[in-house]
Formats: sequence, structure tokens, C-alpha cells
Amino acid sequence: MNVLVAGGAGYIGSHTVKLLKSAGHNPVIYDNGVRGHKEVAAILKVPAVWGELDDVALFGKTLTEHHIDVVIYFAAYAYVGESVHEPLMYYHNNVATTIGVLETMLAAGVKKFVFSSTCATYGDPDNVPITEDESKKPVSPYGRSKWMVEQILQDLAAARKDFKFAALRYFNASGCALDGTLGEDHDPETHLIPVVLQTVLGVKEKITVFGTDYPTPDGTNVRDYIHVEDLADAHIKAMMKLDEHQTIQCNLGTGRGFSVKEIIATVEKVTGRKVPVEYGPRRAGDAIALWANPQKAKDLLGWEAKHTEPEGIIRSAWNWFQKHPRGYAK
Repeated sequence: MNVLVAGGAGYIGSHTVKLLKSAGHNPVIYDNGVRGHKEVAAILKVPAVWGELDDVALFGKTLTEHHIDVVIYFAAYAYVGESVHEPLMYYHNNVATTIGVLETMLAAGVKKFVFSSTCATYGDPDNVPITEDESKKPVSPYGRSKWMVEQILQDLAAARKDFKFAALRYFNASGCALDGTLGEDHDPETHLIPVVLQTVLGVKEKITVFGTDYPTPDGTNVRDYIHVEDLADAHIKAMMKLDEHQTIQCNLGTGRGFSVKEIIATVEKVTGRKVPVEYGPRRAGDAIALWANPQKAKDLLGWEAKHTEPEGIIRSAWNWFQKHPRGYAK
């Protein structure tokens, strides 16, 4: 298939482009280069178009010139804390821009869409592990923006039977390419594992743990950490399943939850180094405990996570960060 990967120079997008290419598909990166990395296109040796998604002429031209069959969509802002302070920016980029993308796609005859959603759509769930039937009550503008788009996709699919979509609600993306070619590089970096590793490497002075009074076994947040290559694999499986299903909405996770303190302890085990930690108050928008029931993805997509232990996930990240302590170009 000819696949346009919006946000393909970013963390999850780049790993998906890599797997698409190795699986025999023809990926095209479309990215504005602001939060993604232009180095990715050179590393992966794939076509890349650098531009904004709301540049209708450029986006539409890219769809037609590359004969795109499906769009995989990672192009969204994804910082919970930032969304609390900049809600309009999140609703504009994550919702309004996505509507424009769908309009341009349909005008170009592209009718398959794989959407990067999030477990943040559930907010603080009443039940864990979380099934797809759990109530959607996001606690941050980020989570609300993703749920809004899912509802838009549902309405569009109901109105147009030729439009197909998959919305994949995944949990905490983590780790780096097992062959060491690709890594994780955000600015600012807020994901737990890279922050802890950069602290170990001396790039950061210390890590702040936000909240130690949560109703969890050790008082810190609990999350389901899923290896980025497992996520990439799920996107490709979902893309292929759109030949059989008009709509797909499912969780992507390992089915296991680990606390912030457990992750820090595992980093210390993998690296053999002590992590300097300070403790702070809870952070606005953070849910208490989130981990998936991944059964639907297994049944519907034939997918399940291969990497289910934090130690292996952290080791893959450690291998990359030792060579790239400050990211790709730093």
C-alpha cells in the first residue's frame, strides 16, 4: 500500500514508517518538522514532504502525486500538562486541523484513516484493566481533543459508508528501535523513561515525581508501558483490517500496570546507576492508574504486545540514549 504517515518524523510515527517499509509498503512522511526530526527521513531513506497539514494545496498534492491509499495520523500535540495551560492550541491542532485533513483526504479520494488515539480518553476509569466499553470522561484538554476526533470519525463513517477508520487508544508508548536506528526525542521531554535515562546520563539534574499520595500500592501513578515497535505493528495490522471492517476502535497495551517508582527502580537495575529523585505535588490532568485490557485488539487485529516487561523496554531505550543522550541532532 501507499501510506501517508502524518507526523511520520515523530517518535511513534518514525517507528511505524520503519516497519511499513520493512513490510513492503510505500510510506511517505508528511511532517512540519517542528516536533518531528528531519533526520528520520535520511535514516529510513523514505520520501518526506515538509509542510503543514492545513496547507490544503500541498497536502492534497501529496496525496494525489503519491497515489495514497491510506493515511496513518500521528500529527497531534500530546502533552497533558501543556494542554491544561494551552487548551485552545490543542483543540485547534488536534481537532480543527484533523477535520481539514479529513476533508482534503475525501476530496482526493482517500477513504481509509488510521487514527492515533489515547487511553487519556478514559480519564480516571472506574475499572482497571480498561476495556473499550469503559466510560469516556477525559480529565485533560488533550484527552478531550482525542475523544472529540473519535466521535467525528464515528459520525463520518455513519454518513459515508465508503469511509473507513481505525482509532487505536494506546497506553504509554516507550522504548526505542531494537536495532538502535531510531529513538525518542521530544522537546520538552516529559515521558517518564527518557527523562529518567537522561537524568542517569547527567543531561538532567534530577527527576521530579509528581504525586506520592495516589491510591496505588506505592502512592505513585500506575501506567501500562507498551514498546513503540509493538505500537507500530498494531497500526499496520489495523490498516490491513480495514479491508474487512469499516470501523475499528480498540485499546493497545500489555495488560499490565507499573508505577513510577517501579520504573525508576528498573532503570537503576538496567543502568547500574542511582537515579536522583525529588518529589513534588500532583500534576494537573494526570490520571491515577491506567492499564489496558488488550483482548479486543487480540481478537480483532490478531495483535498482542511482544514486549511486556519494563526491563526489556527500558534496555532498548538505554541502548539508544547512551549514543544520543540529547536526542538526534544534539
